[in-house]
Amino acid sequence: MRRVLFLASAAIASLSVIAEPLKELRLDYAYYSPSSLVIKKFGWLEEAFKPSGTEVKWVLSQGSNRALEFLNSNSVDIGSTAGLAALLARANGNPIKTVYIYSRPEWTALAVAKDSPIKTVADLKGKKVAATKGTDPYLFLLRALHTAGLKKGDIEHVALQHADGRAALEQGRVDAWAGLDPHLAASELEAGTRVIYRNINFNTYGFLNSREDFAKDHPDELRRVIKVYEKARGWILKNPAEAAKLVSEEAKVPLNVAQLQLKRTDFSNPRPGAEHITALKEAAPILIDEALVKPGTDLNRTIAELIDVRVVGSALASN
Repeated sequence: MRRVLFLASAAIASLSVIAEPLKELRLDYAYYSPSSLVIKKFGWLEEAFKPSGTEVKWVLSQGSNRALEFLNSNSVDIGSTAGLAALLARANGNPIKTVYIYSRPEWTALAVAKDSPIKTVADLKGKKVAATKGTDPYLFLLRALHTAGLKKGDIEHVALQHADGRAALEQGRVDAWAGLDPHLAASELEAGTRVIYRNINFNTYGFLNSREDFAKDHPDELRRVIKVYEKARGWILKNPAEAAKLVSEEAKVPLNVAQLQLKRTDFSNPRPGAEHITALKEAAPILIDEALVKPGTDLNRTIAELIDVRVVGSALASN
């Protein structure tokens, strides 16, 4: 009888631990994710988690590489990245799950200074090209080189964060830059930077990722986050002028830069699904060709492990 009572008490104690509210929600915001800027500005997550007493902690991600580092080191629970960057991270052991598509931004462009003699991708052979390693612009650069019969070894890659890559291009320290908005939009409008190659089909979308253990242990909280992201997406679509003004203020860029960024950002499909899986499968070979993953890595399996369609389905179904 005592054993039964002990086991019952242990079970109750275990349930109380499981039911304990989340004390702190840690997630990133990024200038390449307008939805995150809207959510942070309006305090919608703080409002959504106030009843449970959960504190919301925001961390700035300067690129997919930083967001993935934060996720891998357990510094954030949820992080914003590009799709192919998320796949690369998952293939190399970062246990993340993609639970939402925050947008399809502009980060598939190769740019040069306005007076540069470079006109095509082929002209980049032997040139210095800036790109943030581990991000979609970097992986886009590699794919773009392949279209001209070139590989990474045919250029001098200069590893710089996105903002620093822009500065290096405008200051003449590199010959080209694989950029992304809002930095690319700003450079085009303010410095006359020219895009020599753009391929929207190489875009692998903006993935909102959760650490796998967080998704497993806190499904209700994750669904709550997705609902707030949906609220932000809807607000941006209904209020484009106000959204541009907000992004301008939060990202500290001129209004015309924010307007251009939002103009070429697609917010139409937030549900991870077939089109995103297809985009990853088409992009995945570059990871093998450039030896960015271990030989023999089953990338189709990794894609299946990465994308979780269930969380967003249950979250949006209850809206």
